[in-house]
Amino acid sequence: MNPELLMRARASALSLVPEPHPIPEPCAAPLRVLLAEDDRELRRLLAAALRREGYEVLEARDGNHLLELMGEALLSGGAPPDVVVSDIRMPGKTGLELLSGLRRDDWTTPVVLITAFGDPETHAEAYRLGADVVLDKPLDVDDLLVVVHTLTAMRR
Repeated sequence: MNPELLMRARASALSLVPEPHPIPEPCAAPLRVLLAEDDRELRRLLAAALRREGYEVLEARDGNHLLELMGEALLSGGAPPDVVVSDIRMPGKTGLELLSGLRRDDWTTPVVLITAFGDPETHAEAYRLGADVVLDKPLDVDDLLVVVHTLTAMRR
């Protein structure tokens, strides 16, 4: 992960009043996170943590499923997700391929990539393609929540 962004995100979260994340206004639609992770248990854990923070979470089991969910949301008149969180190595499309396609199609949706293979070359490629943050596994769920909160706050 970009250490500077994590430090800014943590500093931002610490400066908030008692709740770690602000409670959305009742009339505001929940922020949407599209989560792609092929490890079912990790996907469920991350989705549950995001939902507890008030996010609407769409879960994709792999890269191809992520593309299906994005297409369905847009075809039904829905808005794109506020943040995409994706594993890098998955069956079908990889997180890097998804990111490359999103940026090629001029999508500005923030993308957080997670990986168990966090070598410097993978991080460099992810940032070159336009990733906002890259987190290494084992993943600290609190770090992910801070990053998602910071990225969504920056878009509002």
